[in-house]
Amino acid sequence: MQTTQVEFFSGGDRVRGLWRTPDAPAGPLRAIVQGPGWLGLKDAKLYVRYHEALTDAGFGVLVFDYRGFGDSDGPRELSPAVQLQDLVNAVTYLTTREDVDVDAIGVFGTGGTGGGNAVLLADADPRVRAAVSQVPVADGRDWLHRMRSESDWLAFLAALDEDRRLRATTGEGRRVHPREEIMVPTAERRTTTIKADVDDRIPTAVSLGAADEILGYRPIDAARRLRTPLMVIGVEGDATTPTDHAEALYEAAIGPRRLVMQRHTTHYAAYDRYWETVTPLIVEWFDRFLRNAGVVVRTGETSAELIELKEEG
Repeated sequence: MQTTQVEFFSGGDRVRGLWRTPDAPAGPLRAIVQGPGWLGLKDAKLYVRYHEALTDAGFGVLVFDYRGFGDSDGPRELSPAVQLQDLVNAVTYLTTREDVDVDAIGVFGTGGTGGGNAVLLADADPRVRAAVSQVPVADGRDWLHRMRSESDWLAFLAALDEDRRLRATTGEGRRVHPREEIMVPTAERRTTTIKADVDDRIPTAVSLGAADEILGYRPIDAARRLRTPLMVIGVEGDATTPTDHAEALYEAAIGPRRLVMQRHTTHYAAYDRYWETVTPLIVEWFDRFLRNAGVVVRTGETSAELIELKEEG
């Protein structure tokens, strides 16, 4: 796998990414775009083995730091709306490259909002022809609520309301740690080392107002419109991104779909335990649906239903 540093612009800010390609690329490449997961960074070791599998199969992979994160420019803030804009601009950047097949672009997202963003991009951008969403968030309000006891949830809502008043009267609200005061980490998250290589480089203070965007974060609504082929990967009994979020996205999608459920594991442990099983399924999904053709034939709802039944076995 070859890795090249690349740049593009989003909202006037310079976004930096990694363009990963096969060692011996042949012709324009089918391409996968990836924005990192919740507080993730482009050069996380966690992503490398997925990218190696995709490049071994002949794909190019563009992974980048969202604005305000890692090596990208922009305010150090957390905004799903900004992240979606960055993903759309990343697709546009891919269409400018001579080594990319512009009719064969897919999206891969893993880890909370990373998985949710893949669904949002597939809905927002018709240039994206296939999507894989791993351990996603489908409903941000439900996600933040379920991290907390009911008393803590009510206190959190009261703190948000007070912060809105503060922002309205002073122009500036509280700064909080996004992992400790917006997301509430599980016991597993506090002990896992799977993201240790990037944990010390994430923003440690963002506007509490970012939580308002998370409350309105709704990939489930996008899924209900989604005809783009979607594979969803979940973890049974997931304490970090609820299992029923993955199931809901799968059930809501109206195009070709597949649900992969990893059992007898946990959110972070699943990356190591099942990557040799799940990664070939990701590659196969993109290989199946990122096929360029001069003529496109649509056969209506019946064909989509037959595909769904076949995928469910």
